[in-house]
Formats: sequence, C-alpha cells, structure tokens
Amino acid sequence: MTVTDLFGYLAAIGTTGAFIPQAIKVFKTKKTEDLSLGAFILLCLGILLWIIYGVLVQSFPLIIANCLTFIMTSYILVMIIKEKRARGNISSF
Repeated sequence: MTVTDLFGYLAAIGTTGAFIPQAIKVFKTKKTEDLSLGAFILLCLGILLWIIYGVLVQSFPLIIANCLTFIMTSYILVMIIKEKRARGNISSF
C-alpha cells in the first residue's frame, strides 16, 4: 500500500463514517422531516459519479467508500421520499 492509498483509505473512512450516525438515526426513528430531499438527490447523484470515476481510475478507496456511502444515502433518500409521500408533499425540495 502506498502513502497515496493510505490517505485515500483514511479519507474514505472519514467521509463514509460521517453518514453512519445519520443513517442509524433515520433507521431508528423513521423520521426524515428535517432532511432536504433535493440535497439527498444531488448527494446520491454525486456519489454515483464518484463511483464511476473510481472505477475509471481504478481507485479502490474511492470505489469502496462511495459504494458504502451510496447505500446509506440511498436508504435515507428512500426514507425521505416515503415520509413525504405519507404527508402528501412529495413535490417539495
């Protein structure tokens, strides 16, 4: 492992780890009313693009971290949409 890879893995741990508390909170409470639908749509899109970029440059830290983050943010996005549908205001970003 190179020093560059080490920095990549450390960054991956930090950025991916940042979403764990939010995903756990949403899982436990099933509440997302204070979260922005638009922000999570853009976040999921951005993470998907990072995954594609990671594959193209063959960077395992980018691929692994962003796949894990994509799973968590997609879960939160689905929960936001479900809650907004239940309240009848899915169109609000």
